[in-house]
Amino acid sequence: MPQPTALCVYCGSQSGDNPVYAETAHAFGLELARRDITLVYGGGKVGLMGTVANAALAGDGKVIGVIPRQLVDREVAHKGLTELVVVDTMHQRKTRMYELSNAFVALPGGFGTMDEMFEMLTWAQLGLHRYPCGFLDTHGYYGHLRSMMNHMVAEGFVAQSRRDSIWFGESIDELFEWMSHYDVSLAPHGIDSSSIKA
Repeated sequence: MPQPTALCVYCGSQSGDNPVYAETAHAFGLELARRDITLVYGGGKVGLMGTVANAALAGDGKVIGVIPRQLVDREVAHKGLTELVVVDTMHQRKTRMYELSNAFVALPGGFGTMDEMFEMLTWAQLGLHRYPCGFLDTHGYYGHLRSMMNHMVAEGFVAQSRRDSIWFGESIDELFEWMSHYDVSLAPHGIDSSSIKA
């Protein structure tokens, strides 16, 4: 597939204890802007979410945030974005972020990041979309998760082809190189993604 036009980033509302996480998020945001790829993310101004958004904006990139109203009311919404979409529920947030994107990447994060990324992996498995999904494995953050996925394959719960369609790595350049050669035939042939687009 060609370079994505809008990339959804899932990442932490915290910055983590090692400064390399924020440094990599900053570099990733700048790279999105340099490649003229719209950043779609959760709309927050804090943690790695704020770091990647601020970097993309600093590089004159387009940034769309999607945030539930309850989080806006807690004053964590980023007010300086290209566009801030306010929704009523977390489910609407995840759906809208999906609708706006044609690639998905997880930077380090917690339970929310895992929930959002695994929903996209599940939808890919069901054939609901055929977009690339990757984990930017900063400082080996996702090493144990990669091992767990391999264990799922070994124990017969995940097909090897599905595992092979998910990228893990530390290099931003290699991530985009992988995306540019992403083989959509790795995705199951199920419901066409246009059937669930708004």
